[in-house]
Amino acid sequence: MEKIKVSAVSYTNTKPFIYGIQHSPVLAQIDLSLDIPSDCANKLIEQQVDIGLIPVAAIPFVPNAQVISSFCIGSVGAVDSVFIFSNVPVEEIKTLKLDPQSRTSNNLAKVLLKNHFKVTVEYTTDQSANTDAMVLIGDRTFGRKGDFNYAYDMGEEWMKFTGLPFMYAAWVANKPLPETFLKDFDAALSKGIDNIPNVITQLPANTGIDIANYLQKKLNFNLTPEKIKAKELFLKLITEL
Repeated sequence: MEKIKVSAVSYTNTKPFIYGIQHSPVLAQIDLSLDIPSDCANKLIEQQVDIGLIPVAAIPFVPNAQVISSFCIGSVGAVDSVFIFSNVPVEEIKTLKLDPQSRTSNNLAKVLLKNHFKVTVEYTTDQSANTDAMVLIGDRTFGRKGDFNYAYDMGEEWMKFTGLPFMYAAWVANKPLPETFLKDFDAALSKGIDNIPNVITQLPANTGIDIANYLQKKLNFNLTPEKIKAKELFLKLITEL
């Protein structure tokens, strides 16, 4: 049987999923690559892989996209790794540098600045540009709050704006896959979530964030109806930017 190609994000927030896959029989059925979020999405869109853990803002661009798992990367309120970092209060932000690694977080920043904070902002992808604020996500945010005057946690701000949790990334396939495989894959992800305490012991110490609190309290991995509702609202708001 030809192996099913899977692209997953290489951040700390996906370590439980990777642990589950690597400690389950499903590993023998897949060819796993670890990438940054934007590359996961591009590989799935270009059909270089069959499954990707991709930013939700990329889902509309995936041919034949179908969410295949009962797990995701989400939060109910603050997530502690998806930020607008700013040197001025949010109402004074005029220029913002986008993060080249994630389509979802950049769009979430735009949605929140327009609809929640109600400010008009000029955006740039030029990483050398001098701006009032910047989007930063994932492990690169660990320990960075003190480098800026203001840190706006976008999971927290989305909750204030909508009353909903948020789904940052979902497991998406670009073709029909065998039901037996999908069950095995979901079981592997579940095993990873059940073993988060073991995952934490295997991660290097990090003074920038409480990893146990991050993985067990800030992140929420279950794909709930509320997160699906949030995804639909978010995708609608992106089209109105």
